[in-house]
Amino acid sequence: MPFPILKNYLARLSHQTQAGTSVWLDEEGRALGRFFNCTMTSAFQPLRELQSGKVLAFEGLARSVSKADEGLSLWRLLDHAASDDESVELDRLCRMLHAINFFRQNEAGQADLYLNVHDRLLSAVSSNHGHAFQRILDALGLPIERIVLQLPTVTTNQSWLLNYVADNYRRNGFRLAINVNSVNEAIGLLERLHPHSFKLDAGNLSDEAAAANFVTLCHAAKIRVVFKRLDTPAALQALQRIAEATGLPIVAQGYLLDKPLSSLAVANEAESRIATAA
Repeated sequence: MPFPILKNYLARLSHQTQAGTSVWLDEEGRALGRFFNCTMTSAFQPLRELQSGKVLAFEGLARSVSKADEGLSLWRLLDHAASDDESVELDRLCRMLHAINFFRQNEAGQADLYLNVHDRLLSAVSSNHGHAFQRILDALGLPIERIVLQLPTVTTNQSWLLNYVADNYRRNGFRLAINVNSVNEAIGLLERLHPHSFKLDAGNLSDEAAAANFVTLCHAAKIRVVFKRLDTPAALQALQRIAEATGLPIVAQGYLLDKPLSSLAVANEAESRIATAA
C-alpha cells in the first residue's frame, strides 16, 4: 500500500470492534460504517475506455453490507428518511469510506475516484463542506488530485447553487464532474464551469450527431465525456457509432460492462474481455 498514513490508520482500526467506533474493518479488510442502524460499505464501478477496455477511473457507491457483494444502495434506502443535516453526515461518511476502501487496494493503480454529491446537498451544503472532506483526505495522507466530485443534474432555477458548490469544491482543490440530461444542457455549462468531466446517459442519446460533436468539442477542451448507464446492447451500438464518427476514444460506465463490486481486482482482470466484446 503506497499510503503509509492510511496503512497505520487501518492497522488501528483492525483492533477496534464494531461497538467501539462508527468505522471498523471486516474480516476481508473492508472499511464498514454505520448510519441509521444500517451497516454500509463501498462498491466501485469502473469508467472504461470502450475500445480498449482500459479502466480510467472508478465511481464509489454506498452499499449495504452483503456477503454476496450485492448490497442495496444506501441513498435509495435512506433518501426520504434523513433530514438535510443527516444527509450531509451520510455524504461525509460515504466519501470517507469510499476513499479508504479505494486507496487501500493496490489495484487502484493511478485511476481516479469519482464520488457523488447528492442533490439534496446542493441546498444543505455549508460554505466549508469542501474543506471538511479535504481535511479528511489530508489526515489520511490521500491524494486529493485523484478525487473527482460528481455534481448532480439541476433545474434552471438551481443553477446558482451549482455555481456556488462548484466554486466551493474547486477552492479546496477538487476536480468536478457534472451530470447533465442533454448535450444542450452540457454546452450551456461548458464555458461557465469548464469541469473535468461531463456525464451523459448512454441510454438516452436522442441525437447521436450532436453527441459526437460534443465529444469532439470536449476533447479539444481537454474535458472527458463519460457515457453512464451503459446497460443495453442498443446503447452500446450507439456509442460505437459515435466512436466511429469522431475517431476518438469513448469512455463508458454501466452494467453491460461491469457490476459495482467491493474489489477492484475483478475490474482490472476484465479489461481484455471488455475490449473484445466492444
